[in-house]
Amino acid sequence: MQTGPVLGIESSCDDTAVAVLDADGRVLAEQVLSQEREHAPFGGVVPEIAARAHLAYLPDLARRVMERAGVAFAALGGVAASAGPGLIGGLIVGSGVAKGIALAHRLPYVAVNHLEAHALTARLPGLVPGGAPFPYLLLLISGGHCQCVAVHGVGRYRRLGGTVDDAAGEAFDKVAKLLGLPWPGGPVLERLAASGDPRRYDFPRPMLGRPGCDFSFSGLKTAVAREVARHPAGPLDGQVAADIAASFQRAVAEVLADRAGHAMDMLGMEADLLVVAGGVAANATIRAALNHAAAQRGYRLAAAPPRLCTDNAVMVAWAGIERLRLGLTDALDFAPRPRWPLDAPDMRPEKRARA
Repeated sequence: MQTGPVLGIESSCDDTAVAVLDADGRVLAEQVLSQEREHAPFGGVVPEIAARAHLAYLPDLARRVMERAGVAFAALGGVAASAGPGLIGGLIVGSGVAKGIALAHRLPYVAVNHLEAHALTARLPGLVPGGAPFPYLLLLISGGHCQCVAVHGVGRYRRLGGTVDDAAGEAFDKVAKLLGLPWPGGPVLERLAASGDPRRYDFPRPMLGRPGCDFSFSGLKTAVAREVARHPAGPLDGQVAADIAASFQRAVAEVLADRAGHAMDMLGMEADLLVVAGGVAANATIRAALNHAAAQRGYRLAAAPPRLCTDNAVMVAWAGIERLRLGLTDALDFAPRPRWPLDAPDMRPEKRARA
């Protein structure tokens, strides 16, 4: 049904993002406003501050991005916004702005599952050589999520395994804090690890070799905390900190590669593409380990450019395009939700409203 460009809005956590994609998925304009400065003094995201920042930034950001794209609101083919999972305040703000635009200009509205947006990013035109046809295996690794999912189609997901405690990104941030690194810690820890010895500390590899593809990072984080506690109080010696960071990163990469390998074995010849998405997917060491695991099983590895791994509105607009192509829209009374699993019944096309 969709013929015009689609406006995407992302506000599920601490990034305020807007993008406009044409009907074929080409990016006409996009922008992400980071809230790092607002949250850094607290060492993490404060939901109330995030929601207020989205409210302050989003209306003007949407106007600027639309002007840059050269598209009038009335010429849009639809409006898509993250409606969950995430911080409920930000989801309400983003969904509210999207619904207002849709209502004012009589446009279709799509409530996008933030995880589905990550899952479908690999299908953006030109991102994966030869394309990313269904089915494929998704490894979603971010600050709040860590799971292996069989992607059979838009809205059709089968969860194969997930974390039983911390997500991978959460573990990165917690270890970075133990090392005295600034927030957000993941990218800073990766830079520090580049000058460290990844074999100096033999940290545990939770779940390594076990059947299935569940994850656990709490024990690894505790092992790092105990090693840090062994050293004198105060800032760690620079080389010690770098070696701990590198050894921790190596342990995480090996666990992720092992768990993804088990997931590939579970799917077998049903698929031949491993898609890694989410903020942690930007880590080069982890990408290399996953690429090796995929190649061993005859799979290709697809990873989005780093800017599309973290929260962004390009993936939201693209998820909206994928759903609009199937004639799927949502009513304006669709309520945002803080929890919304990919395999929830209402993710399936036949369970959602049709235009």
